[in-house]
Amino acid sequence: MSLLKRASVVVTVAGLLVAVAAPAQAHVTVNPNTATPGGYTKVTFRVPNEMDNAKTTKLEVALPADQPIASVSVKPVPGWTATPTTSKLATPIKSHDHDITEAVSRIVWTADAGSAIKPGEFQEFDVSLGPLPASGQLIFKALQTYSDGTVVRWIDEPSSDGTEPEHPAAVLKLTAAAAAAAPVATQAPAAAPASIGTRAPGVIGLIAAVVALLLAAGAFLRAGRRPAAVSPAASDAPSEPSIPAARG
Repeated sequence: MSLLKRASVVVTVAGLLVAVAAPAQAHVTVNPNTATPGGYTKVTFRVPNEMDNAKTTKLEVALPADQPIASVSVKPVPGWTATPTTSKLATPIKSHDHDITEAVSRIVWTADAGSAIKPGEFQEFDVSLGPLPASGQLIFKALQTYSDGTVVRWIDEPSSDGTEPEHPAAVLKLTAAAAAAAPVATQAPAAAPASIGTRAPGVIGLIAAVVALLLAAGAFLRAGRRPAAVSPAASDAPSEPSIPAARG
């Protein structure tokens, strides 16, 4: 195979790998995507603009009808108008010992002139929710409208096999807070090394004891090599004068 053909094959394979590894299309998401069941939380709907020649002018988010939320409030976004829609509940829900018969079922954000999301940009919309259901997940289906009239429907629910659908809806998973870890028995911390001022008396005492021991051992050895002591009486007694032999 010629060098040119080999290069062509490499480029083709590389292109296929890039296509396979390309990230999924950006979509409307809810952040964070987890919350504590039964509590209150603030979520942010993040909306990227995915078109090169049109702006995002409207976002419509539907709250799950089968899991109504008693308290829903929106944070103002400069240049955008938020319009919540309430619906009658088939079954009232309790909130602070009161029966709630209506709940927010839909929120529509509409851009003012000059505030639409331009190509390559994104916008975030904050919502306070609570109390949340005791378990499960909340699925927020969204419609994204562009200035050219295109409407992208982010409404596909999570698939059972774990694969991401083509136009996934935003999902908020209700996950219990992690239980506090059981206390772990720990060993008593090792004593910190004493400072030189604290150790000095002990070290000096030890050295003195060793020196004394060496001196005692030396004295003992010298005593073992010393000649036997002579009785003072014997050594001090005058010797008898020699008697000259008698002459014949």
